[in-house]
Amino acid sequence: ITEDCIARLRSLKTFPVVPGKKYEVKGVKFETIPAYNLNKSFHTKASNWVGYVIEIEGVRIYHAGDTDFIPEMKNLKNIDIALMPVGGTYTMNAEEAANAVNSFKPKITIPMHYGEIVGSKKDAEKFKELVKSAKVVIL
Repeated sequence: ITEDCIARLRSLKTFPVVPGKKYEVKGVKFETIPAYNLNKSFHTKASNWVGYVIEIEGVRIYHAGDTDFIPEMKNLKNIDIALMPVGGTYTMNAEEAANAVNSFKPKITIPMHYGEIVGSKKDAEKFKELVKSAKVVIL
């Protein structure tokens, strides 16, 4: 987890991570992908916050975290499932998230980060309409 989260989780066994690294814990492989805003100040690149690609039994799952469609996403490869924020305001909106997914082409994608704080199910539905490269599952 990132340094700012460790202080909140002192009772758990944790270790800090930084963007762009690969790790393995008890046979589970994961890599950290930068997560930041491009034209907003909520999630800055300097904060070193991350999304994750987790590999379990050969299945690669990308959890984008709180981010915009950043250039690093275009380098994602062999993603089976992608969880993408679509709510806008603090993260990318539905159109930006669809563009991101269409660039790295996961097999399945799940819209997230809508309906609680910002965005609505309409954002998830718009995302589904715009994604051409993956099956979209709205939970």
